[in-house]
Amino acid sequence: MEIVNYELQAKGYNDAPIDPSLDLVAEIQRLKKEKNAVILAHYYQESEIQDIADYIGDSLGLSQEAAKTDADLIVFAGVHFMAETAKILSPTKKVILPDAKAGCSLSDSCPPHLFAKFKEQYPDHLVITYVNCTAELKALSDIVCTSSNAVQIVESLPKDQKIIFGPDRNLGAYVKKKTGRDLVLWNGACMVHEIFSQDKIDRLKSEYPEAKFIAHPECEDHILAKADYVGSTSGMLKFTQTDNAQVYIVATESGILYQMQKASPGKTFIPAPPNNACACNDCPHMKLNTLEKLYNCLKYESPEILLPEDVILRAQRPIERMLEISASLGL
Repeated sequence: MEIVNYELQAKGYNDAPIDPSLDLVAEIQRLKKEKNAVILAHYYQESEIQDIADYIGDSLGLSQEAAKTDADLIVFAGVHFMAETAKILSPTKKVILPDAKAGCSLSDSCPPHLFAKFKEQYPDHLVITYVNCTAELKALSDIVCTSSNAVQIVESLPKDQKIIFGPDRNLGAYVKKKTGRDLVLWNGACMVHEIFSQDKIDRLKSEYPEAKFIAHPECEDHILAKADYVGSTSGMLKFTQTDNAQVYIVATESGILYQMQKASPGKTFIPAPPNNACACNDCPHMKLNTLEKLYNCLKYESPEILLPEDVILRAQRPIERMLEISASLGL
C-alpha cells in the first residue's frame, strides 16, 4: 500500500513518499503502458534510468524520437531545456520531467533578456544558438545547432555572413577555429566541461600510454588541443565502438561511460580527472533525477512543461532551419 501525501502532490509530487517495498521498475513499466507514455533518457542520466528508457541519446535526438512516436505522454529524464525542446517539437503532447529543479549551468549562463540586449548590438548578425539553451533563447535565434553539426551549419552560410554564436563560448571557439569564421561569442559555459585538469590528464596518459583521449567540444581549448578525437556525446560513443584502441580517457559527463562500456565491454573507459579533488564529472542537475522521482512523475504526470504558444512557434523555426540545412548537407 503506497503512502500518499496530498500536500506534496499539490506542490509537484517529486518527493511524494513511496512504499519501499514497491518494485519501481515494474510499476514504471506498468504506468508507461497504461498511460501510453514514452520515456527518454539522456546519456548523462544514472544507469538505472538509462536501463528503463525507451530511447537513450542526445537532447535533440531524443526529442525527435519522441515526436515520431504515437505516445500521448513524454517523460524526459534530462534537464529542463531538453524537456522544453521536446515540447517545442511535440506541442500537442504532454511533456513531463522527474525534477523541475533539474536545470543547466550552460542554459542558465545565458538569460534571454540579456541575450536580447546583446543581440541588439549586432543588428546585421545572424544568430546561431546551441540547442542546449532555453525555449526563449531558441525563439530569439535564426538557426539552432548541435555539437555534432555546428561546424557544418556555420560553413553552409555565405562567408560574408556575420554571426552571433551562443550560449557556449567553448563550442563557439571550437567552431571558430574549425571554420576560420569571425564569430561573435556569448560568454556562457557548462560547469562540467570546464573542470578538467590538463596536468592530471597528462599524468593519466603517461600511466596509460596506449589510451586515446577523447573530448566534447564544450571543453576548453587547451583540453581540446590534446584530444585524439573531439565530438558530440553520441559521436564519442560511436568513435569508441569503431576505433581500434582498447583504453579511452573521456572528457565529458561521466554518465556516457555506462553506454560506452555496454557497447564495448572489452574496452576500458576512464573519466578525465577534474582540476579539483572535491569535484567530479557528474552534472549535479542531471543527477537530480532518480528512479523514485521518475515513478512519481509518471504516476502524477507532473511536473509538466508548459510554454506559451508564441514561444513554441518562434522556437520551432530555427530548429526547422537547422534540420533543412542538415538534410541538404546529408548530415
